Parts: sequence; structure tokens; C-alpha cells
Amino acid sequence: MMRRQILALVAIFAGGFIAFDAHAQTDVGPMLGQVIKRGYVTCGVTDAPGFAQRDGAGEWRGFDVDFCRAVASAVLDDPAKARFIELSPKERAAALQAGTVDLLASASPWTKARDTGQKLIYAGVLLHDGQGFLVRRQRSFASVQDLDGASICIEQGTPYELEVADFFRAHKAKYDPKLFPSLEEAAKAYDAGKCDALTADVSTLYGVRTALTAPADHAVLPDLLSKAPRGPLVRQGDDQWLNIVRWTLFAMIDAEELEVSKANADAALTSENPQIRRLLGVDGAHSDDLGLSQDWAYRIIKHVGNYADVFERNLGQGAPFAMERRLNALWTKGGLMYAPPVR
Repeated sequence: MMRRQILALVAIFAGGFIAFDAHAQTDVGPMLGQVIKRGYVTCGVTDAPGFAQRDGAGEWRGFDVDFCRAVASAVLDDPAKARFIELSPKERAAALQAGTVDLLASASPWTKARDTGQKLIYAGVLLHDGQGFLVRRQRSFASVQDLDGASICIEQGTPYELEVADFFRAHKAKYDPKLFPSLEEAAKAYDAGKCDALTADVSTLYGVRTALTAPADHAVLPDLLSKAPRGPLVRQGDDQWLNIVRWTLFAMIDAEELEVSKANADAALTSENPQIRRLLGVDGAHSDDLGLSQDWAYRIIKHVGNYADVFERNLGQGAPFAMERRLNALWTKGGLMYAPPVR
């Protein structure tokens, strides 16, 4: 049958009927088909402040959690149809490879080895991260250049230890390394005043700061010693599912740039801006290759929000993290967040 004739048919999954939208693709790929049949998206998350934690009622909250809910909104029009499996860092890749989860919202930083050696693929950059330093405000450290001669708490046997050594060697500066078997012990020593600075990835440092005795007395320096882009991971081999996850992220970034948010998504449907109309599915057909309904991006923004909504709610100035956007600001505002247009 011709493609447009098939669009009117009804697909049967798990004994129930699911009517395809008149604008959706009928060639549903294996992963999308499983998700529709199952009725929910399964997402692997790692317990971390601001990113994925259970609240007092047992509900998952956080930056990574909201991205998973955005994918569920795009596919199933319901953020509540995202289910979460807690995984340790060592369990994440294996769980995704085995099909225990449909995606990882965020995993280890994106590197060539991780992108090509695990039969997994990164869908994009959800957060630009990297190694930095947490310091006391009263010491007036403005940048890493001020740390010459400082004592630094470091988790032993990690890339953090090597990056610090390389940095100070390259700058012909001195430092006093205080090594600890775990980040938790390093953070406790820093909080107790046993060293001038604590080093780890910036996203981790903001989380550590929330648990210090006086969080407001500490600041994360703006400098980065390394690149650690983080983003959603899917299994290789299903390009349709990869594109759904990738364009969920792109739609959130584009929505922020176009100033379409959770608060004004409904009003934006009547906008005369052609870019907004294409993004929200009012004009044009931009869902066929994704296998989703025409309003897939509107669903994301209405249910979960744009990138700024999600960042500020979980990590930004209104959250305990109080994290600056920095590299995670839009490209139009001095950051690196940039997405292709929906057209």
C-alpha cells in the first residue's frame, strides 16, 4: 500500500489499539515500537544531587530525570510515562547494552573510546562539564592562576589527580596535593579546612557545595582543566530512536532560543514567527522521519519545558545547586548550547 494510505491504519500493540497520527511515519523502528507497545520509556539514572534523586514522596527529580520525561512526552505525550532504574556508574553501559533501559540520560563524559567501543552512541551534549576547583570565597581566589602554592584535596587514582599535576606542571606553579581514597573523604577534608581547594568535575563540585557546612561561603572557579561533555546515550543500530532522543534535546535548545517555554507554549501556537510555528508543528511536516505526531516538540515544551526551564529548575540560581550557565548558556549568550533548526 502507498505510504499515505497506510497512515490511516490502526496498529495493534499488546492487545490494545494505538491510532497513528495522520502526520506520523508508519515505519516504526524496533525501539520506538517497543516503547509504544510497553507504554513507557525506561531510563537509566545515577543518584546525584540536582541530576537524579528521589524526593520525600519517592518521586524522581532532577536534570537527567527531566530529560527522560521530555523523551516520554515526545513519544507518548505524557511525562509520567518515564520510568527510572537506578544504576551505579559501573552498571550504566552494561544495562543499556543489555536492553535493561532504553537510554541513559547522562553517563560518563563523551570520549572516542566510549562513543565507539561500547556499541553505544551519544545523542548530543546535554551538559558541558569539565574539571574545576571549589574554593572558599574569603580567600579571594578569582581563577586557577591564584592557586599557586595552594593545597588541593584530590580523589586518588583518578583522572582528577593527573589533570591537576599536568596543569601545575604546564604553568610552572607549585601545589600541595592532599590525596584521599574517595571523593567523599576529600570533600570532608576540604570542608574541615584541611586544604585550600577541592577538585572534581564542575557539576560534581556544585553538588558537593550543597552539602558543605556553609555552602554560600564557597564558589566554583570559572576555569576548566578539561573537557567533559555529557549527554544521553542509546544503543547503536536504531537510527530512528537515536534521532528521537537527539531531537528531543535539540527542540529544547531551539525552544529556549525562540523564547518558547513551558509557561507560554500554548500562546506560542498562535505566533506568526515561522520558526516557532515549525517547531511546534503548526506549519510543515517535520515528524515523518521520527515516527512521532506532528506536535512532538510542543509536547516536550508544554509538559517539561525548554532547556532553560529544565536547567534553572534543577541546577540554576533558583535551586540549591545555584549553578551558573557558563558554557551551558545559549550560543547567542556566550555559551556553547546550539542546535540545528527544526525545518
